[in-house]
Order: sequence, then structure tokens, then C-alpha cells
Amino acid sequence: MQTSAQCSSYFIPKIWQEKSIGTREVDPVKYYKDSIEQLLSTNPELPSGKSVSADEWTRKSIVYNMFVRLTTAFDHNGDGVVSATPLDCGFRETGTFLKSIALLPYLARLGINTIYLLPATLPGKVNRKGNLGSPYAVKNPYEIDPLLAEPSLALSPDTELKAFMEAAHLMGMKVVFEFVFRTSSVDSDWVKKHPEWYYWLRASPEGSVPASYAPPLFDQETLNTIYEKVDKHDLSDLPEPSVDFREQFTTAPQQVIISDREVRGKATDGSTCVVASAFSDWPPDDKQPPWTDVAYLKLHRHESFNYIAYNTIRMYDTDLDRPEHSNMELWDTIAGIIPYFQKHYAINGAMIDMGHALPSSLKASIVENARKHDPHFAFWDENFDPSPSIRDEGFNAVFGSLPFVIQDPIYIRGLLNYLNKTGVVVPFFGTGENHNTPRVCHNLDGKESGKNRSRFIFGLASVLPAIPFIHSGMEICESKPVNLGLNFSEEDRKRWSADTLPLFSACSYDWAACNGVEPLTGYIRKLLHLRSRYIDIIEHGDPGFLTLPYISSPDLLAIMRKGKDKNILFIGNSNPEKNVRGHMEFHQKNFTLTDMLSEKVFQVNDHNLEVETGPGQCLLFEVPLAPLD
Repeated sequence: MQTSAQCSSYFIPKIWQEKSIGTREVDPVKYYKDSIEQLLSTNPELPSGKSVSADEWTRKSIVYNMFVRLTTAFDHNGDGVVSATPLDCGFRETGTFLKSIALLPYLARLGINTIYLLPATLPGKVNRKGNLGSPYAVKNPYEIDPLLAEPSLALSPDTELKAFMEAAHLMGMKVVFEFVFRTSSVDSDWVKKHPEWYYWLRASPEGSVPASYAPPLFDQETLNTIYEKVDKHDLSDLPEPSVDFREQFTTAPQQVIISDREVRGKATDGSTCVVASAFSDWPPDDKQPPWTDVAYLKLHRHESFNYIAYNTIRMYDTDLDRPEHSNMELWDTIAGIIPYFQKHYAINGAMIDMGHALPSSLKASIVENARKHDPHFAFWDENFDPSPSIRDEGFNAVFGSLPFVIQDPIYIRGLLNYLNKTGVVVPFFGTGENHNTPRVCHNLDGKESGKNRSRFIFGLASVLPAIPFIHSGMEICESKPVNLGLNFSEEDRKRWSADTLPLFSACSYDWAACNGVEPLTGYIRKLLHLRSRYIDIIEHGDPGFLTLPYISSPDLLAIMRKGKDKNILFIGNSNPEKNVRGHMEFHQKNFTLTDMLSEKVFQVNDHNLEVETGPGQCLLFEVPLAPLD
């Protein structure tokens, strides 16, 4: 490692190396050198030489979701600010691949075997959100973000990513990349060469995006029609936005001029136009802030659909979604991106951002191209429905609906009853959060109730045919949102600007103080160990895969998973603030049960089990199969 100067002080969170909270001062050169040497000297249990299908290794995944520039970001010099520029000694405070390599032993101790990386490509500069820009504003899908490389190493970000991949594979971990195929940055390298791949707006007199440009509005009657047709999968003659909205758009320009501050197009008549930036891809019930540095790619060519709305970028009116209108040069370019990453970085799988908004034939081409290079390559979809149709498209996992119901046991029971009836054909992520939703600990910073809520959610997810999923920071009860995506209030939107949100600006988790609560790392390790012991029961997702026994308190959730020679029983307290008592009945008359998490013994007397649970506490029992008394 080369440094331009000695770091006068360089601190790391203790939790990265041990169980304690706080910081430790280290020599960064020695710290990273020792971390790499330690990693090289370990002998993790590597996968056997036999080929493992994408379905199989996905089902057995324990996922840690990293956004590299955030997950390992830290105020290393202790000045109270996470700087977007390197320290004088050549090390960054924002997250890097080197720091991510040093974090791998921590992840291994948690029980992680799969890392899911949010986009790591170079973001654009024009209309940048925050001080770093959106990772979904991809300037070049083949160029890795230089911010993720340590200047002290004097290596390219490409080389450092390869080192990270090699280190993860050495630790026996799979790595799944998130790919952005529906959008790019407004100043993408593609804009100048292929302006016809974008939607263009007539510029304001000042030559910029017109002030009137905003998501299209629909009256309630039209909205009702849209929802009804979409629910029935009838995509013919979908209602269009207003004439005024559509007339803001124009055809692709003949000439494009790009600077660090703007992108302008010149039409043949000399008029100026600008790339249309992105907003939520659904009618106006989705109040996400605009994505000023992101542009939708124009996947179809049809003069009557030359605008951005739900029926051109997500639902695709049947008159638009025809082979003769497919923008095939763009589609072929998109379908070639994953094979490049397979060849250069040996990635193991792909999460497709906005996969629900890609035409089915394009998705099929993406899957087919990648599986030519690696038949065991996994595909995960940003989709809420683990249905047979997703499996038939070649996908091995979906995001799922759990984060949207998991706060309320009534809705949880409804979802589980539905899944029990249909079966879980494709596993979903077992989590209460991701980078687009509120944190489980949202607005509960420093409160035990946030930790208790996380404890219940991860306990529940661990006994379902789901993929245990840790959105980085969950284990330390991080409460600050990464992005204001789904399920946020207007109050949240006023409180958090792009300059304060980690998806767009230099920020870090509270790694040092762990948000004022005891980290959940030990609890997670124990749960995952128990899950592995009963994995044959837990990963089974055929119809009838669980029962929901009656338990007397509405705050308690009981789930019985049945095996051939034993059952496992989960009882969780969904109330994060109060102790809850309850009872349930068994066919067997008298026997004992031991909670495998606390090792506390419970007695079933005269068919009845009485339990008292702390806030968010989960109990996990092995229940022997026995004849009725």
C-alpha cells in the first residue's frame, strides 16, 4: 500500500473485529494488511466440487445486502463528518472494496454465505442527487465507480472489485450483483451515441427541463379504470395521460451536447430539447421523490407512445408491446451486460432492478445469455409475488411482500395463509426492510423497541421457506432510511432530503455506538445455526407447508413447521414494547419443551402450554411426534 502521508489518527468500529461497542485507533496500512493476511490464512468450509443448481444454492443462501460506499463508510478521523474526499493519508471515509474485504470475517461470523451488492457502477454527474449521486443513475454499465477504490492502493476500481470477488469466494461466499437495465443516468455514455434510446422533452426558454414537467395526473375515475384493467391483466387501450403532458415530449434530437452540468439536444429545426428525468413508474399514488439524475430507457419505438407513463415504462399497452416496436439494438446491448460481469468478475447471480418493468421477452433474453456462460447462475427479481410464472421466467428468488405486512400479526397471518394455500414456488427475502423501505427501527433510534421489533421479524423470517436477508445495518438497529422509496410519510419526506440520505450522499451507519442498543449479532448467529439444523423442514414450501396453531394472545404468532420425524414450533411476540402471556393446546397431554434460543424449559400440563414472552421475544421448540394420550 502507498500513502501520501501518515494518518495522524484512523479509527475503526470495534464491532468489525469483536463483539464490543466503540472505536479502536489503528494504523490503516497494518490493519488492512493484517486483515488480508488473516483472510488468506483461514480455511472456511468451501463448497464441494459438485455443481449446485441456482435454485439449490439460492434456497440455502443467508444474504447480507451491501451498498459498498455506505456499508463500510465510517468517520475514520473522528471529526464528526464522513468526507466524500479521501483523507490526507490516501484512505477514504466512504465505503470501499478494500474495507469490504476487511469486513468479510465479520460477515462470516454472522453466518452469511451470500453477499448481495447494490449497483457499484459509475454514477452520472448531471442533475446529481445528493453529493454522490444515485447508484441507479448509471453512466456506463461497464465502468466501476472510482469512489469505491482506495487511492492509497493506486489500483483501479476494476482491480479492487476483482480482489473483493476473489476474497469472497475464498471465504466460501457467493456474490450477487444488482443490475440496472430499466434506467441510466441522464448523461449516460449512451445518450450521445443513441439519443433514440431516451425520452426527450421540449426545453424551457432557458434550455433546461421545463418547470411544468412532473408525473402525469389522472382523475379518480381514470385511476379506477387503470387499476381494474391492470388487475385483470387487460393491457389493451390503457388510459393515456393528458394531451398537455404528452405534448411536452418530442422526438430524439439530431445532435447532443453533454457537459458536467447539462445535457442538451438540438433538433433539425434548431430547437433545444433535454433528456426527461425519471419519476415513480406507477400512477400518482406512489409519492416517491423524483429521480433527477435518472432517465428511463426507451425500450420500444412507437410514435403514439412517445412519453413517460405507466403504459410505456411498466405496464406496456398491447399496441406498444409488439415485436415490430422493440428497440432491439438496445435490448441486445442490455442482454450482453451480465455476461461481461460473469467473464471479468466471476459473479454468481444477478438481482434485476425493476424487473417487473422489463418486457418478458427481454427478461428471457437476459436470463438465456447469462445461463449460456453459467447454467448455475442465479436470478433474483424485484417482484412481490413468489408465483410459478416467476419461476417459469427463470428466476430463483423474489423480493416478496413480507416487509409490507410484517409489522402487523393480522396481516402476517393473512399472507402466511395465502402462501400456505398456494405454496412458495420461488423463495422470497425474509426481511422487514431493504434500501427502499423504512428501516424496521424507523423513528426508533436508541430505543429498545426497535431492537425488539427486529428480533421478532428476523426470528419469524428464519422459520419460513424464505431467504434470511440482512439489509446491512439491521444488525445494529440502524434507523435512518437509505432512500425514501415505499411506505414513507409526507413527514418523512420533509425531514430527509437527498443531501441527508445515504443512497445519494456521504453518510455512515452508527457502527461505533450501534444506535444505543446491544447489537443483534449474537442472536442472529444463534438463529441461523438453529435454522441450519432444521433446514430440511424449513425450506420445504409446498402447499400446506405450515400450520398456524391457535394461541390466546393476538400479539403472539405461533407457527408449526412439520417434519417427517419431528416438528418445530415458533412462538413470537410481535409487540416490541410489552411482555405478553398466552396459552396454546396440544394433542399430547403432558410433556416438556425446551426453547432452543434461551434454553428455558416449559411444561405442557393437561394439553396446555403457558408462555410469557418479553417484547419481541421469540421461542423455538422442537416438538416430538408422539401418539395421542
